[in-house]
Amino acid sequence: MYDYPVTDIIHQLNLPFFYDECSLRAYFEKAANKTVSLILTQNLTSMISVKTHGSTVSLRLHRMFLSADSDVLNEITELIKNRKGRNPHIRRFIGHNIKYTERKPNRLKIRTDGRFYNLFDIYNFLNKDYFNGMVSAAITWGVKRPGRAARRRTLGSYRKHGNIIRINPVLDSMEIPRYYIEYVVYHEMLHSDMNTETGRGRIHSGEFKRRESLFKYYEKALAWEKRRF
Repeated sequence: MYDYPVTDIIHQLNLPFFYDECSLRAYFEKAANKTVSLILTQNLTSMISVKTHGSTVSLRLHRMFLSADSDVLNEITELIKNRKGRNPHIRRFIGHNIKYTERKPNRLKIRTDGRFYNLFDIYNFLNKDYFNGMVSAAITWGVKRPGRAARRRTLGSYRKHGNIIRINPVLDSMEIPRYYIEYVVYHEMLHSDMNTETGRGRIHSGEFKRRESLFKYYEKALAWEKRRF
């Protein structure tokens, strides 16, 4: 048995072990040279979220990152600075530690493989092309609800609670063009990226509409929607 002082072990393993939110936030502010708003969560669906609000970077992390090593913290720092970058150490850290978390994820059945369209492929394509891979919401086909008029159907939704995008399975049809499904998915991913929920009575901001119009087939999708629904 080796009797090393605790401080020596921490130095050898390069493990900072931040014990509270304030010290971890201070670390990131110094390392990234940015003002950071940090919130620690128990959210197993979205373990890392980085959003920029003016001069402040909003960072949400699962509490497991309080014991992350310097390699992991360096990759998070790069996300704060650039909102992109490779993160093999983060993936390794999550994979190793997720089994030790106190909470288990909700038993939500995720179904992305439809009869005609695979939501996982569409989501990844859009995430890479429009969001630098930073949208972390889960996505699934919703449950079929027969008997509702097409004009009253909700074709897509995003809920902060659970960080989940649901797409109406009525769109999983050979009669629906791919660009229109991409538009619906993009719209809900935009809600996730801007941290706003969909729902009756909610108003899309001017910035939301501006970003929505950046979708490549925006006008074409709206024109098809007007004809069909």
